[in-house]
Amino acid sequence: MTEIPPTDNVRQFTVSEDDDGIRLDRWFKRNLPQIGFATVSRWARTGQIRVDGKRVKPEDRLEQGQMLRVPPGGEDAPSAKKAAPRIRTLTPEQIAEAKGMVIRETASAIVLNKPPGLATQGGSKTTKHVDGLLDAFVETEKTPRPRLVHRLDKDTSGVLLIARTPGSAASFSKRFASRSARKVYWALVVGNPQLSEGVIDAPLAKQPGTGGEKMHIDEENGAAAKTRYRVVDRAGQRAAWVELEPLTGRTHQLRVHMAAIGHPIVGDGKYGGPDSFLTGAVSRKMHLHARRLIISEPKTGEGTGGKLDVTAELPPHFAMSMDVLGFDQGLSDASPMGDEAPERTGEEKKQAARRHFKQARKEARAPRRARGATSDKPKTKPKGKPAKPAAKSAPPKSAANRARPAPKGPPKGAGGKARR
Repeated sequence: MTEIPPTDNVRQFTVSEDDDGIRLDRWFKRNLPQIGFATVSRWARTGQIRVDGKRVKPEDRLEQGQMLRVPPGGEDAPSAKKAAPRIRTLTPEQIAEAKGMVIRETASAIVLNKPPGLATQGGSKTTKHVDGLLDAFVETEKTPRPRLVHRLDKDTSGVLLIARTPGSAASFSKRFASRSARKVYWALVVGNPQLSEGVIDAPLAKQPGTGGEKMHIDEENGAAAKTRYRVVDRAGQRAAWVELEPLTGRTHQLRVHMAAIGHPIVGDGKYGGPDSFLTGAVSRKMHLHARRLIISEPKTGEGTGGKLDVTAELPPHFAMSMDVLGFDQGLSDASPMGDEAPERTGEEKKQAARRHFKQARKEARAPRRARGATSDKPKTKPKGKPAKPAAKSAPPKSAANRARPAPKGPPKGAGGKARR
């Protein structure tokens, strides 16, 4: 293709720290959304887009500090999409509500204490939610709109992390996905758990017939789900105060797991039924609160990111129930219950991937060897030597019954996987 020479209207952009590692096509979607993907692909194919003077493809990734050359036009092309308004107009009451939830602000994050009853995101019947209030933190047209990086159930209160920029959102999301973020919840549960601490290991799946609104334990087809718990204090046989640390992030995981061991969360009628409500002055609202979050912040231009450690105060109904049951909040600082898994380096991740694929290839070859071993086809005759006729009284043995001892005892793994 002939390269189109640059004009006086060529635009130059320096890749920012927040866009480090992003794909070229995603850079356009994020920074110049009015230019469609078809236009970006055509510009890249004809050499009109250059990065540090070199041709690039839409899937190539950018690095901080690179100079991106963008040709003029593109906004009025038929394939171009009009950018939606960046800032939604909120009422003074909505802005006050959003900013009233803030418990910590940093260069990369806004941390909220979400109240119970407020959804994190919108849905078909949900018009009021945290995501709809985030425009309160957009000061100017050039300010990126903050975005969610994890969720809390509507009736669950506590720490909710909001990323200020797309780059910090990607960084926080990786930490949640790699399970290096530590989350500790406080809950009041019905009854008195027999064990003071333990790990609940029970796979979860969507319960059929509920439209995905309810989860249940499914040992065969469920996704792996683990929760570590610790009893902080007990109110006789009536209720207990527990700390919960999710080791996976399944929908309604903590609620399903506690109900599964016979101690549903107080006020969780969805999974505990009528037995989840206590009599007396204990509130009928759900008593599940994201008490503490510990997560590494992304690196910024000022240096390396540190640890973000945030604690959220209990909502009024939860605090009142604690008082009614005689629990002292000072008995716990909501510390994580296990050692933090160190984040793996890029080289360690590559080595782990190589080991995984090597093992997968080995396991794939094993069945093929077994099929070859059970074959009754005669071996190829050696050249130059006639085959000896087999004795009539002893038919030739196949590879399957030639020198293989009979297995002793039940096959390995037949007993199933033991769980605590």
